[in-house]
Amino acid sequence: MAFFTAAITTVSTLVTLIGAGLGAWGVVNLMEGYGNDNAGSKSQGVKHYTPK
Repeated sequence: MAFFTAAITTVSTLVTLIGAGLGAWGVVNLMEGYGNDNAGSKSQGVKHYTPK
C-alpha cells in the first residue's frame, strides 16, 4: 500500500508542477500581447458583436 501512496503523491506533485508551468506560460503570453502595439495579439475574451 505504501507504493500506491508514494505513486499518488508523485503524480499529484507532477500535475501541480505542470499546471503551474502552464499557468506561468499563459501569463507571460498574455503580457506579451498587451506589451505590443498590435491590437490583434491581445486577448479580448468574449468579443461583442456589433451589427452594421
